[in-house]
Amino acid sequence: MNPTLAQRSLASVWHPCTQMKLHEAAPPIAIAHAQGPWLIDVDGKRYLDGVSSWWVNLFGHCHPHIQAALIDQLGRLDHVMLAGFTHAPVVELSERLAALTGLGHAFYGSDGASATEIALKMSAHYWRNSGKPEKCRFVGLADGYHGETVGALAVTDIAIFREAYAPLLRLAATVVSPDARTALPGESALDVALRCAAVLEAWLAKHHNETAALIVEPLVQCAAGMVMYDPEYLRRARALCDRYQVHLVVDEIATGFGRSGTMFAHQQAGIRPDFICLSKGLTGGTLPLSAVLTTDAVYQAFFDDQVARGFLHSHSYTGNPLACRAALATLEIFEQQDVLARNVELAASLSEALAPLSQHPRVRHARQLGMIWAWDVDTTLPHFARRYHHHAMALGLLLRPIGHTIYAMPPYVLDDEAQAWLAQGALAALEATLAEEATLAEEAAP
Repeated sequence: MNPTLAQRSLASVWHPCTQMKLHEAAPPIAIAHAQGPWLIDVDGKRYLDGVSSWWVNLFGHCHPHIQAALIDQLGRLDHVMLAGFTHAPVVELSERLAALTGLGHAFYGSDGASATEIALKMSAHYWRNSGKPEKCRFVGLADGYHGETVGALAVTDIAIFREAYAPLLRLAATVVSPDARTALPGESALDVALRCAAVLEAWLAKHHNETAALIVEPLVQCAAGMVMYDPEYLRRARALCDRYQVHLVVDEIATGFGRSGTMFAHQQAGIRPDFICLSKGLTGGTLPLSAVLTTDAVYQAFFDDQVARGFLHSHSYTGNPLACRAALATLEIFEQQDVLARNVELAASLSEALAPLSQHPRVRHARQLGMIWAWDVDTTLPHFARRYHHHAMALGLLLRPIGHTIYAMPPYVLDDEAQAWLAQGALAALEATLAEEATLAEEAAP
C-alpha cells in the first residue's frame, strides 16, 4: 500500500512550532485545495479556517483578484535582486504603504520575524550614526511576541519560545502589560492603561540613555492569548518616547490590515510611530512578504558617502515582484469593496452568533476588537488547547486555542452559513472538551 500524504509528510517534513512525536497519535491533515474560508482535505472534508491560516488570510483562499494579479505578474517579471535594481510593483507598493501610514522608505523582508529584526537593527544603527552608540538596548511589554529568530526572540517574552535559546539571546527588558483583564476592583481598561504607562515612564526615566526603542503590539498582544488594552497606553507611550528620545516600534504584523477594525491598530490611538512592522495579511495570505516603514529622520541618518553608515541588511528575495504584486492586489480589494466598513457589519453579525459562547458559564473575559474574538475558559483540564483543537477539527472547524484562551480570527468573507458553522462549532467543541474534563474528574474521584 502506498503511504498517505500525511505519512510522507511525517517522514520528510519538520513541521513548525510542533512537537513531532504528538503526530504519532494525530497525523497532520493533508489539505488538497481551498476556497474562500474553507480548507478541503484529500478525502473531501471541509474545515472552516477560523484562524486565517495563522492570521494571514484576509479575503479567503484562492481569491480571484489576487490570483489574476499574480498570473499577470508572472508573465512580466518573477524576480530581480533589489540591490542596484528596482521594479514597478515594489515602487507602487511602497508609495501605497506610505500613503496609508504616513511613513515611507519601505524596507522589505520575507516574514514577521525578519521585519522585527530589521526594525531593531535599524533603530540601534540610527543611534550609532547619531553619535549615541550606547543606545542599543530594547524594552517591550510583558508577554509580548515579535517572532522566533534570535533577534526577535530577544524582545519576545513568552517562555516556551525562548527558554531553550536563552544563552543565545541579548534579552530585552520588559514592563508590565496594560492587559485590561488585570483591572483592580473599580478600575476600567483606561485606568489600567494609565497605571501601566506610569510604570513605563518610571522605567524610561531610569534607562533611556541606553534604550534604542520600545516595541509593542498595538491594542492586541496576540500570542499572549489575545490580550487587549486601551489605546490611551499607546498615546502615553508615544509621548514618553518623544520625551526620552526613544524610538517607538509598532508591530502590526498580526493586527494590521483591518484585523483591529481600522487599517492599522495604532491609528485608533491617533499616533505616528517611528517604525511599523508589517507582514501576514500584507499579501492577503498568498506569498511571504514583510515590510518595515520608518520616518524621514531615520532614513536621513543613514544617507551618507560612507558605506558603513548605510543600512547593510539584505534578503535574497527582498521586494520580490510577485509578492509585491499580491500585496497591491490586496490593497485594491480594500479600496474597491470598502472592506473596513463591511467588516463593521460582519463583526456585529458574528458577535451576535457567538453570543452563546460569550455567555457560557465557564467563559471569562469574553472580548472582541474588530475581527478578533477571544474567550478565556475556566478549566483545569490538562492540555486543554490540544483537546479543544481536536474536537473542533472533528466538527470541521480550525481553531487553535492559546493556553486556556479560545480565539477566532477568521477571513473577512464569512457568509451566513460560515458564521453559523463557526459559532456553533466553537461552542460544541467547548462542550465536548468540558465533557472530557468531567469524565476525567469522575475517574479520579475516590
